[in-house]
Amino acid sequence: MEDTERIRRAARPLLALVAMVAVLLPGAPAWAHNALTEASPAKNAELTKAPEGVKLKFLQKLDPDYTVIAVTDAEKQKVSTSEPKIDGGTGSVTFDEPLANGAYTVAYQVVSTDGHTVKGSYEFTVDDPSAVVPSEAPSVEPVVPSEAAPSTASDAYSSELTLTQDEDDSSLGWIAGVAVLVFAGLAGFVIVRRRKK
Repeated sequence: MEDTERIRRAARPLLALVAMVAVLLPGAPAWAHNALTEASPAKNAELTKAPEGVKLKFLQKLDPDYTVIAVTDAEKQKVSTSEPKIDGGTGSVTFDEPLANGAYTVAYQVVSTDGHTVKGSYEFTVDDPSAVVPSEAPSVEPVVPSEAAPSTASDAYSSELTLTQDEDDSSLGWIAGVAVLVFAGLAGFVIVRRRKK
């Protein structure tokens, strides 16, 4: 009986150690997974000046061949950046052009030492009061034809008609005058002839 009790007492610390390992063992793989520990710009940051790039610091050393850092704007359009620069556990990219005001999303993908792929993303906003807002193009008003043009043409047409009518009246007067002269000549000729008889 005493031997059995001694064995039980000696086994208790061992059982406690086994129980502790059993509890911690399921979380062991998580220790091997990489994780983002620091970011610049930070998550949900509201910047009054556009950043020159993005810098991400991870728990483990990064593999340049399997590290992706991408930035998109509010319209899901990719922002042009340099290739990721790796320095130990830090990856960074620089923007090819200054960022305009608006919301941006940083997406990353890295590989852990155990080969597990880790992905994540976060947002930040740029609101620079001194940023130049592109001016709108001046609106071109449609050209409305002037109403004076038809009136001028109408007046010209009326003048032409009046001139034509005047010319017609002059022609008629001239013809009437010739007819009167011819008629008077004939009448005079008849009268003279009768007197001779």
